[in-house]
Amino acid sequence: MTRLGLLILAILLVAACEQEMNEQPKYEVYETADLFPDGIVNQKPQPGTIALGDLERRAALDERPPLTPALLQRGRERFDIYCAPCHGAAGYGDGMIARRGFPDPPSYHTDRLRARPARYFVQVITQGVGDMYSYATRVEPADRWAIAAYIKALQLSQRVKADRLPPDVKPAAAPASPTDGEDGP
Repeated sequence: MTRLGLLILAILLVAACEQEMNEQPKYEVYETADLFPDGIVNQKPQPGTIALGDLERRAALDERPPLTPALLQRGRERFDIYCAPCHGAAGYGDGMIARRGFPDPPSYHTDRLRARPARYFVQVITQGVGDMYSYATRVEPADRWAIAAYIKALQLSQRVKADRLPPDVKPAAAPASPTDGEDGP
């Protein structure tokens, strides 16, 4: 047999195997079956079942990562995507969604939220609170920590007195006013 003949035979055998796999007996999700005592194919997981990747996600939620410039940069990127539309770029609760009629989210610069640790913001992102729904399926655990770190940095940035700023970022107004460090806009 020639090489071309062997090649054609191999292709036909592979195609035949593929067809058999497609036609194997199987149950569809909402079908009934005598295989199970309750006759339902779509069975609930056994108690104690852990989804693939859950242990790693839980560990990432429990372990606070070290504060680094890279973590803050990642937090800012994720904040701009997931949080700024409602909370605003500076975290005052004046985002585009709030300006379009949705309930105003709280400002991160209230005394109540300034006093909260970063873990609180991770928990809120994970579980949701008030009108905010859970972002657990949208934001990875490591990114939740990055966002929380960025929120804490935002809170600090809004309370810095002008005389403590580096020369290249000092505002044009020379003397610091008595309201420097007060809540914003």
